[in-house]
Amino acid sequence: MSKLAIGRLERVALRDVWKHEAYDFTQWLQDNVDVLNEALNITLVNVDREQAAGSFSIDLVAEDEGGGKVIIENQLEKSNHDHLGKLITYLTALNARTAIWIVSEPRPEHVAAMSWLNDSSPARFYLLKVEAVRIGDSLPAPMLTVIVGPAEDKSDIAKTNKEFAERYDIRQRWWTLLVGRPEAKLHAHISPGIYSWIGTSSGVRGLGLNYAVTQDQSSAELYIDRGKNNEAENKAAFDQLLAHKAEIETAFGGALSWERLDAKRACRIRASVEGGYRSPEDQWDTIQANLVTTMNRLDQALKPHLKTLRLSA
Repeated sequence: MSKLAIGRLERVALRDVWKHEAYDFTQWLQDNVDVLNEALNITLVNVDREQAAGSFSIDLVAEDEGGGKVIIENQLEKSNHDHLGKLITYLTALNARTAIWIVSEPRPEHVAAMSWLNDSSPARFYLLKVEAVRIGDSLPAPMLTVIVGPAEDKSDIAKTNKEFAERYDIRQRWWTLLVGRPEAKLHAHISPGIYSWIGTSSGVRGLGLNYAVTQDQSSAELYIDRGKNNEAENKAAFDQLLAHKAEIETAFGGALSWERLDAKRACRIRASVEGGYRSPEDQWDTIQANLVTTMNRLDQALKPHLKTLRLSA
């Protein structure tokens, strides 16, 4: 039985095929955009060379099936920061929907950056590795490998990211108004953040007076967490305060939520207020006034008992 003759795939140096990136490779890609379409499973048409974006010149600009602009940046070498910056600049300058970056060797940091761009913006980003191959004495052939591409559910990801960004903006505005209130003296020195809580020290290490807010509820709390490997001290501090529950709640003027949180390291003593950052903004003033009053009452009720806690320094 005769042996089956099978050729061996060999890689060819890119510069042996396309000596000049702009004059050879970019021109070839414009004339053979079907190779790119096949690699990406998309349809690009009306491919033009060297369109201007401010003082820069874009390698290729095309249109997708929906008429959206697509920019293509070529680099027959390792990916670098300069080309990544150009890619983003061109995308925004032309208000394009898609950016395609073709390189000979994608660096890990640029793979990560392109993935992040896909997850964090409504645009679509592709990173492709280009190689030239041949079998025996055959003509060299292009091989395009997709390294990074947008997720199929990109619209959902973009929507989720937008919702998170809006949530952060709303919470920062919420905290800015709260710490700016004249009666919020305990937290007046705190810089408004974007997270669900802000806090200041109660005067005892690891025991913080925190404000917390969700979409429809707010709270003032003493949060007990003296750090890693200090769970026993956290529980001891909570138990010492719990022993004075009746006195503390009388001084506070109402019931508190006593949360030892045995499955966790920290503990909490909390007073809740109806209304949060998703409440109508014309109600924020009333909600925050109630919340700050609650915090001040909690601070005064706890203060004498915090001074007598038996804890390590």
